[in-house]
Amino acid sequence: MNIHLEKDLTERAFRALDAFRIEIPSWGFANTGTRFGKFLQDAAAGTLEEKFADAGEVNRLTGAAPTLALHVLWDLPDGGHDVPAVRMLERRHGVRAGSINPNLFQSPEYKFGSLCNPSEEIRGQALKHVIQSIDLGQQLGSRDVSLWLADGSNYPGTQNMRARIGWLEEGLGEAHGHLAPEQRLLVEYKPFEPAFYHTDIADWGMAAELARQAGPQARVLVDTGHHYSGQNIEQIVAWLLNTRMLGGFHFNDRRYADDDLTLGSIDPYQVFRIFHEIHAAEAEGLSLDIAFMIDQSHNLKGKVEAMVQTVCTAQELWVKAALVDQEELAKLQQKCELVQAEELFRDAFWRDVRPMVAEWREARGLPKEPLTALRESGYVEKIVRERSGRGVTTAGSYA
Repeated sequence: MNIHLEKDLTERAFRALDAFRIEIPSWGFANTGTRFGKFLQDAAAGTLEEKFADAGEVNRLTGAAPTLALHVLWDLPDGGHDVPAVRMLERRHGVRAGSINPNLFQSPEYKFGSLCNPSEEIRGQALKHVIQSIDLGQQLGSRDVSLWLADGSNYPGTQNMRARIGWLEEGLGEAHGHLAPEQRLLVEYKPFEPAFYHTDIADWGMAAELARQAGPQARVLVDTGHHYSGQNIEQIVAWLLNTRMLGGFHFNDRRYADDDLTLGSIDPYQVFRIFHEIHAAEAEGLSLDIAFMIDQSHNLKGKVEAMVQTVCTAQELWVKAALVDQEELAKLQQKCELVQAEELFRDAFWRDVRPMVAEWREARGLPKEPLTALRESGYVEKIVRERSGRGVTTAGSYA
């Protein structure tokens, strides 16, 4: 390859990596499971301090994960009373509190819904929790409140779907009114589970319309696992980019549905295609403000190892997409040169960018091989010794 072209690609890769940040979830370090049971790990984090410690280690190794998503009830059961403790943990472990995730699916009262519950009293309870989460985000300086609802129904004729739309619009509008100017409300969607007949926010169009109705600080959150098999997620991303409604992602992977497998473990080409849409939009001059977040439950893989692996995979796929020659691709697309366009696209995906990423890490004072550095550090063995044999708390099953 031409030495000048290689230098240009390396510079583009470095710029892309310098700009890339991805948030890791506190629940990814805790013992979680499926509806059938939980598989406990000796190294699992059982306290908020241990979650911050694990997140700090991931960020130290990758240089790309400076924030930790927090889950209200699992991480902050006492609400605002925990803010000083969180501030201390931020300073100690070098990561900041990230998005705030309300819990509207775990309490028995939410059996028939939260913000969409037929009971006005329960809807009020759910809204109060969302507003408290918004206030907590303000105290912690966290911009995004990520809202996922399990609301829906299992049997035809048992719920008034249109009435529930109205209740949801009312609740989200009131929640939006409590946002600080710098905050955002991210509305997530999911086609099914746990509601199997109808889910109140079942797709990106519903989420976008609800966000639009809620107010100008509301956006859509795309969870890559929350789609039917074979669905064209990058087309959804293109629509949300075009309508300025894309707020962020929860990245994971799945073989069939919402499996929460590690990013890129099943279909790395899909993540590449999603990232390409974002790079292409930026190349066309769109001003973007997208939160990249991970949402995974590591039930079989070691939790810290899986998170390091995930962040590294995200960095590599982000760089691959950044190396697509957007100018040349646009020319080929305009002329409908199908094979040449696809090959240019595929060449970027198949390119081995690991040497570039390793070079970037060395230049930034990071370990050249984060997973190897983790193994050699003894960190996992240390936390196994410290945490094994005690009563371990669990985070529940997060969607």
